[in-house]
Amino acid sequence: MCGICGEYRFDSNSSDLNTLSKMMTQLARRGPDDAGHFLQGPVGLGHRRLAVIDLSNRAHQPMVDTELGLTIVFNGTIYNYRDLRHTLQMRGYVFHSEGDTEVILKAYHQWGEECVSHLQGMFVFAVWDSRLQQLFLARDRLGIKPLYIHQTSHFIRFASTLPALLAAGEVDTRIDKVALHHHLTLHAVVPAPRTLLQGVRKMIPGTTLTITSQGHTRSRRYWQLRALRPDTPVTEDEWIEATRATLTAAVNSHRLAADVPVGVLLSGGLDSSLLVGLLAQVTPPENLLTFSVGFEDAPEERGSEFEYSDQVVARYHTRHHRYTIPNGQVLQRLPEAIAAMSEPMVGQDAVAFYLLAEQVSQTVKVVQSGQGADEVFAGYFWYPLMQAATGSDLERFRPYYFDRDHAEFLQTVHADYHGEDYTSQLVEELLAKDGAETFLDKVLRLDVTTLIVDDPVKRVDNMTMAWGLEARVPFLDHTLVELAAQIPPELKLREQGKYPLKAIARSLLPASVIDRPKGYFPVPALKYVRGAFLEFMREVLNSEACRQRQLFQRDYVNQLLAAPEKYMTPLHGSKLWHLALLESWLERTVDGGRNSVS
Repeated sequence: MCGICGEYRFDSNSSDLNTLSKMMTQLARRGPDDAGHFLQGPVGLGHRRLAVIDLSNRAHQPMVDTELGLTIVFNGTIYNYRDLRHTLQMRGYVFHSEGDTEVILKAYHQWGEECVSHLQGMFVFAVWDSRLQQLFLARDRLGIKPLYIHQTSHFIRFASTLPALLAAGEVDTRIDKVALHHHLTLHAVVPAPRTLLQGVRKMIPGTTLTITSQGHTRSRRYWQLRALRPDTPVTEDEWIEATRATLTAAVNSHRLAADVPVGVLLSGGLDSSLLVGLLAQVTPPENLLTFSVGFEDAPEERGSEFEYSDQVVARYHTRHHRYTIPNGQVLQRLPEAIAAMSEPMVGQDAVAFYLLAEQVSQTVKVVQSGQGADEVFAGYFWYPLMQAATGSDLERFRPYYFDRDHAEFLQTVHADYHGEDYTSQLVEELLAKDGAETFLDKVLRLDVTTLIVDDPVKRVDNMTMAWGLEARVPFLDHTLVELAAQIPPELKLREQGKYPLKAIARSLLPASVIDRPKGYFPVPALKYVRGAFLEFMREVLNSEACRQRQLFQRDYVNQLLAAPEKYMTPLHGSKLWHLALLESWLERTVDGGRNSVS
């Protein structure tokens, strides 16, 4: 797990170390163990390393293979790298390291663009082919690893974070009004390839990008999720057993692909608890490290789920680490968490993950996390509500997911950012794509391939990597996702959702953990907007920077400030927090950026 960056120039200039260094400095926290760069004429590649597999200098990046004429920078983990290495050795390739980076390099030489179809894991990487004078970029199927791109007629630059591109300069930082519509409608989700900034795009998951010396780019989608029933009927028991086998294989492959200890972020919910239960079958208790975080209670809600995580710890006798964080520290550290965001994220648990990762990173470099299970196996409360609704696909989806309708969006933002109902158009288009059998199949496919990429998945990556901590997400292993997409929705919805996982968990976890009401990562101080947190938001939205930006309409801001707890989204998010978070991110990330074009 690392941070990568690079530049390919199409003019007569050579790539220079100064540009790379600016980006690498921004990426330092993603890779605290090592740094390296490669310069060859128009191309420059930079890397910050978090050493997880092959801790020796042989795995240093950028990795150069002079015999093949290839150089690579890579962020992520390839879980099947040992099998691929053996396959490539049988084809005559000689390896000089023990890690997964060199496996990708050889795989690219063997299979070219098709190499990605052989990779099981989370990844973004760039391969420079000096013989073809060609740059090849790739992103994993589910978008677990991020890659941002800034392209002009003179160059293309890429980096693991958006702030790294801003540090290199010359970025058009004007707000993309289509992306703004998505951001304020889909609780901060801006689907790829857009970002909030006109000058920055991000790679679409499951795609590759080939760039030539003339600046021509060719994008190719190598993976799409199909949500169709198999031709041969499958019984309920067979679905459960297939899920058990596939999830177990994913959990074990994520555990084994490391030369350092691998822990588990144990929230106390079904998903992370199930990971512990499966790992406990193959891991001695003294080697099973678990980590939980809790916050101060609010009158309306408890700030921790320790009562559940403690039961799992007691059952398996894990080496447990439990942290309680006072509300004062949440507010004090909030600006840090916002600064760590590549894009603004309104999820209340962003700061929770940031503070938890800080503690966990002092003990381990790698953890498994339960992200993705709710979307893959239909665990959220709104899925059955959508299922029961009537009307078009969009009409069934929109009331339970959109933070505000188009009319309210027009009231929210300045007239300069008005336009069409871009989010409804996009969602309608994505729901209508071929390859999904029922309405709920369409919704779950949209969630898994598009929405969670830029919500919980991105949040976990940003907040953990801010402390040099690698988070692995077995529930988003593409083999499990492909299997789950074939399972009939009514089977997944049984017992308030995630029935296949609950069936597996019966022999592994206490019933109180399995049958508890669906929980979330509680940060009550952010959910109930009052006291010092309200003052923080008031200060941000009344700041001179906010007023000069003229992004929001003042009447709407004042309306929310007058009664903040009255204005909540259908998913129980604070609309005031959404605005304050966006403005705070713009002030810290964009206004503070250097050499940007505005």
